[in-house]
Amino acid sequence: MTHPMLIINPFVILGMPRTGTHYLEELLNEHPNVSSNGELLNPYDAIWHNRKRLLLTDHELLELAYLHYPARAGKNAITHVGCKINQPQLQERPGFFDELARWPYLKVMLVIRRNTLESLRSFMQARQSGQWLKFGAGNDSGPPPQVTLKIKDCEDYLKAADDFHRLVMDSFAPANILTVEYESLLDNPASCLQAVWSFLEIFVRPYSGSTALQRQEVRPLEQTVLNFEELKRHFAGGQYESFFEGGKIDV
Repeated sequence: MTHPMLIINPFVILGMPRTGTHYLEELLNEHPNVSSNGELLNPYDAIWHNRKRLLLTDHELLELAYLHYPARAGKNAITHVGCKINQPQLQERPGFFDELARWPYLKVMLVIRRNTLESLRSFMQARQSGQWLKFGAGNDSGPPPQVTLKIKDCEDYLKAADDFHRLVMDSFAPANILTVEYESLLDNPASCLQAVWSFLEIFVRPYSGSTALQRQEVRPLEQTVLNFEELKRHFAGGQYESFFEGGKIDV
């Protein structure tokens, strides 16, 4: 669908896997003037029915996202349109990030976790269990499985996250980037949304509480990563040593 008469303010949600990008998008879509339309580069995303879109050029794909975005029932005055993209999807499509960075007036929300290792742990747990999201307190499917993380996988993932965050920060003007912490998003979504609405320069819609993402994992890393001590010894004295400090209980 083409929307030629509307002045559209584009945005994108970026992050590593399992950092809360989906939850942030759900919260954004509660706003009557916002439409965030899933994972643009995911061939299986339910919002984008035509997988052939991925055969388009990078610029054509962005035109689809920001100029010909899907209509949403009950939303007739959309002023802000976006999508979300996870770092591995950009790795699979070289050159797309550069095209994204050239899109006029684009605002970027970068979602991060304080402990990047928890992102990898959560990703491996979800892949093993098939449980990717948990909305609502009544949805109790038991704790996620314990996992073993290979040293090389950890090294690669932590470096990839650092490189990605640096790339994003270097590619956009500071005024066009908002960093959203996953932990703050879960613990204080109302405050996070206040910052988001201000960043997008759109009227404030109070947090309704109708969309609540529950923590799937409340145990610390040392109780969920079977080879935690091995990893802790390997990364001791390095830049990621703090990720293995005990006593942290994050999702």
